[in-house]
Amino acid sequence: MSEEKILKDLQKSVLEYDSAGAVSAAKAAIAAKMDPLKAVEKGLVPSIETIGDKFEKMEIYLPELMLAADAMKSALALLLPLIPKGSKGAKATVVIGTVQGDVHEIGKNIVSSLLMAGGFNVIDLGVDVKTTVFIDEAKRNSAGVIGASALMSSTIGSQKDIVDFLVSSRDRKKYAVLVGGGPTTKEWAKEIGADGCGMTAVEAVALANKFSKGR
Repeated sequence: MSEEKILKDLQKSVLEYDSAGAVSAAKAAIAAKMDPLKAVEKGLVPSIETIGDKFEKMEIYLPELMLAADAMKSALALLLPLIPKGSKGAKATVVIGTVQGDVHEIGKNIVSSLLMAGGFNVIDLGVDVKTTVFIDEAKRNSAGVIGASALMSSTIGSQKDIVDFLVSSRDRKKYAVLVGGGPTTKEWAKEIGADGCGMTAVEAVALANKFSKGR
């Protein structure tokens, strides 16, 4: 199978929400000894960007976005481990999770999926994550970005706790702290000293790209 056909199949699988097709195309790329980074950047990324644009324009909705993300993750699970660390195009590590006391995860999962599609190494800590765990895992994995999601007004204070902890430990400059979730705002991010607030999943990925450079 030609590289052109494999790339088209990867693109098609995401656009058509076809996880089985994504796995098949990824396996074909591996069998053809295609550069896995090329398969991700030329096959998966253009389609997920198209999906993201459609979601922003409300041409598709959350269920479709999640299905596209699932298809992409299915292919990435096979391709990402084959990309050498430090290879051209590889990006920073992002530690992401939902803050302590909050068990909402849909938004966080979408951001995590889009970050993976963008070539980031994503460490997803899940939900109800303690402040110290965010920081310990960021250190352990040499992450450049910490993403903290909160979906309840009663839990957004934990986002501030992460920033405060980093300041008190004199580690603040080592990490970009990005916040997101329903009750968060750009004003809130500025107030607590975070580096940015992703109001949408697409914006969150754009911020990760911005702040991962040079880290």
